[in-house]
Amino acid sequence: MSSMPAPELPPGLHWLNAPASSLHDQRGRVVALAFVNAGSAWCWQRLRDLAQLHTRYPGRLQPIAVQVPRFDSERDPEQALKQFRRQGLSYPVALDRDWHAWQHFGIESWPTVVLIDAYGEIQERIVGLDSMGQLERPLAALCDALPLPTDEDARIAPELNPEPRLPLRFPSGLAATADRLYVADSGHHRVLECTHAGRVLRQFGMGTADFIDGELEQAAFRRPQGLALGRQVLYVADAGNHALRRIELRNGRVETLCGSGRAGEPVEGIVTNPREVALNQPQALVASNVDVHMALAGDNRIWTYSLGNHALSCRAGSGKLELRDGSGEMAAFAQPVALAAVQQVLYVCDALGSAVRSLQLRNGAVQTLVGKSTWEFGDADGPREQALLQNPQAIALSPDSPLLWIADSGNGILRTLRLGGGEVATAALSRKLQGPGGLAASPGVLWIAETNAHAVLRLDIATGELGHVAIDE
Repeated sequence: MSSMPAPELPPGLHWLNAPASSLHDQRGRVVALAFVNAGSAWCWQRLRDLAQLHTRYPGRLQPIAVQVPRFDSERDPEQALKQFRRQGLSYPVALDRDWHAWQHFGIESWPTVVLIDAYGEIQERIVGLDSMGQLERPLAALCDALPLPTDEDARIAPELNPEPRLPLRFPSGLAATADRLYVADSGHHRVLECTHAGRVLRQFGMGTADFIDGELEQAAFRRPQGLALGRQVLYVADAGNHALRRIELRNGRVETLCGSGRAGEPVEGIVTNPREVALNQPQALVASNVDVHMALAGDNRIWTYSLGNHALSCRAGSGKLELRDGSGEMAAFAQPVALAAVQQVLYVCDALGSAVRSLQLRNGAVQTLVGKSTWEFGDADGPREQALLQNPQAIALSPDSPLLWIADSGNGILRTLRLGGGEVATAALSRKLQGPGGLAASPGVLWIAETNAHAVLRLDIATGELGHVAIDE
């Protein structure tokens, strides 16, 4: 495209983690202005691409994220900022609550990156998420044309109001046994084995973002999300590494079952070299004796890894982001982020569809249980055909009754769905929840990862008492 002067950012943007700025303030360096929605897995990937390039061109490149809300909850500045920090991102973020900047720059879809040169001219618009090279080539050409920065220019300014230093940082996936609680401590890049009271018994992963197999604390994860228990095994959806990992609970050894460390399109077939298999942001797992089922948020499909013959197969989903029922690839999901299973039925939580779906493993048939479309959401109980959720992030099946628990994260509440044609109801809690992102059910107890509050909670189902699990190392 031919260059043109970049319009100034409109007034009224809410700067979430940095002092208010303008594009004129950035003259002399390249600006990557990323219009994103922080709840979108595709946007997550583009934002991480920019973070990687930012470290490569310090002082010459300034990424700025413009958060354009999809859900009502994302119009709240604190909730919007939490979404970015969950992904480990720290460069400046502006909240475009009313889509003014979106319209001002003529943006049409997420993610769109507008590349502005050191003289304030728009040089490129990169729309969608095709490849890292699509973004890197024009950006590198602009940065390489600039002189090397001074030490002062290359220094990255600290964030305003950083997250508190706590034992947990954005915990997500949970798994529970009769006497153990496993926590995916996503922001600390590790998995914890705890007692039900919260005492840490073992840490899996050294606690720094990396992709390393091996013994206990010598191994490394990158933003682990979903967890699933097998026989003396804990499976991990290592979302930041785009990998399916396994922890042998007898000895703490970590190994990779499949995943290359980079996002890509999976291919069905026998896995002979695990590190050559592409996955795309696995978020959730369910394990049986013979299979591990995976929800790939960046792929919008449900996949199965066979523990017997090490084969990868697609269960359902076209890959398009939409809410469509059908069988196999005729069905479509809208960013699946959580799974639960009973017998031959998988329950799927679709975040961007604000929906709960069922998948029959025998024939691949997908049915929407709760949810209407990718742009219809709310807070309504009642018959499941009429009920509304907002950006749900986790589900769990009760072992005591045919009840599905739902972390209705956008509304900050817990919901229940009575299976077999029942209704959606709101659980009576003593307070609202802050971004619940993980659930695990035990007899009489529901464990909740209150992700944005960096905490794990215990709900006594009989009494409704909600308590804090003091994770103590």
